[in-house]
Amino acid sequence: MLIINEFVLSRLIGMIILGGSLYALEIPNYFKWIDKKASTTFKRTLLAIAYFNPLWIARHLFFLNLFSSGTESIGIYLFELGFYSFLTNIPISFLANHVIQNKISLQYRFTASAIFSSLMAIYYALAETLFT
Repeated sequence: MLIINEFVLSRLIGMIILGGSLYALEIPNYFKWIDKKASTTFKRTLLAIAYFNPLWIARHLFFLNLFSSGTESIGIYLFELGFYSFLTNIPISFLANHVIQNKISLQYRFTASAIFSSLMAIYYALAETLFT
């Protein structure tokens, strides 16, 4: 937000609440499910990438817009941004999720994913600029 000179306190607070509630519940539970369902490193990586799919990115962008400027900036274009963001970040996401799912113990996976997501948040914030 600071990089593109669009810092909004409500966005920061909203994303902190979202990260500490919804994301903190769903992501670790999905990682546990991956551990139970996937036996190979490749499957584990693919399942992690599948979770952070274009729809998930669009939902994240929805929340960013909601917390920043309300509903007037929310539209169907968020799905298109999610799709292009997802396609563009597959190489980086594949590598990062491979490491997170296969090299880091389940106990620390959410933390590792949160760190990676923080870096990707910069990318998602710039997605509107990059893909419109």
